[in-house]
Amino acid sequence: MEIPRPVHLRRLTLLLRERPVVALLGARQVGKSTLARQLAAARRGPTTWFDLENPVDLARLSDPGLELRRLRGLVVLDEIQRLPDVFPLLRVLADRPRTPARFLVLGSASPELLRQTSETLAGRVAFHTLDGFDLREVRDVDRLWLHGGFPRAFLARSPAASRRWRDDFIRTFLERDLPELGSTVPSTTLRRFWTMLAHWHGQLWNGAEFGRAFGVAHTTVRRYLDLLTSVFVVRQLPPWHENVGKRQVRAPKVYVGDSGILHALLGLNSRDALVSHPKVGASWEGFVVRQVCHLLAARPEQCFHWSTFSGAELDLLVVAGSRRYGFEVKRTEAPRLTPSMRSALETLDLQRLDVVHAGQRTYRLAPRVRALPAAQLATELRPLRA
Repeated sequence: MEIPRPVHLRRLTLLLRERPVVALLGARQVGKSTLARQLAAARRGPTTWFDLENPVDLARLSDPGLELRRLRGLVVLDEIQRLPDVFPLLRVLADRPRTPARFLVLGSASPELLRQTSETLAGRVAFHTLDGFDLREVRDVDRLWLHGGFPRAFLARSPAASRRWRDDFIRTFLERDLPELGSTVPSTTLRRFWTMLAHWHGQLWNGAEFGRAFGVAHTTVRRYLDLLTSVFVVRQLPPWHENVGKRQVRAPKVYVGDSGILHALLGLNSRDALVSHPKVGASWEGFVVRQVCHLLAARPEQCFHWSTFSGAELDLLVVAGSRRYGFEVKRTEAPRLTPSMRSALETLDLQRLDVVHAGQRTYRLAPRVRALPAAQLATELRPLRA
């Protein structure tokens, strides 16, 4: 079973009209190849596919110039980080008159991939990041929250099958995928770090505390954090700060990127186990923050958290040009306006503040403030126009 992802298909189609090279990035197993096949099926003209994890396809590109120059139509290079030397050639091919071929490169966002594309293909490449399913694509909020957005985890036949897939993903990702992407950190160290981060999910990053726990410098654990962020399994939400006459927090918030992976790292096998766990509120917050950012089509540089040392805070601030939108997340069915929300609304001059909750009713809490059920996010939120 495949779930259509029309928003991503439209975006890729548009980018391929505008740029000769489009990079589709995302975590392993998030559905990049499936989306690329859906795109190829919808296009007219020839499509040539190279799966660079396949030794046969890799051998076909032993002389990439000879093979790629002759192609027309859409050329898909899957797992492009396995052939980083092809980027200078893509620059030459992208500059040909009338651009007879368009290149769609798929990658798991290794630092090398990002560096090569940004330096070699500057002005010629467009990026699109694919994440797991969101509430535009599936409407079962509880299932998406519990199992996460990875297609195979969400579509598994049973909760037990979903959990087995997620456990296998974690093990394979640490033991095989990260070393193939160039990581030299032992898999046991990264598993311990990732698990500790799961228990820290939704909190402000504290490198000193993590460093003490691992017996290493804070710069070393920061390197672990940035590594997992670069491959889309961890998210860092940067702080917003400006001159507002209050001391503001400058540390990022950290989240395990996918709620299903978070629950597997925490050993949570069922909804009952989740809702009775101390991290249920943080898990719900991370899930909702991710959904809101997706539904608004907000870029990472538009998304922040905000908090002051006096206790005022906002879970998510989205900045679109001169407009600011606030989101507070509550694991309750009947949220109320708090002094912290009032402070954020006034201090940050928010266009609107939505309090996203687990109930079923939308209602007004104050001027410019409404309580909004998570189940209605897909119908109530529209992509921002900065």
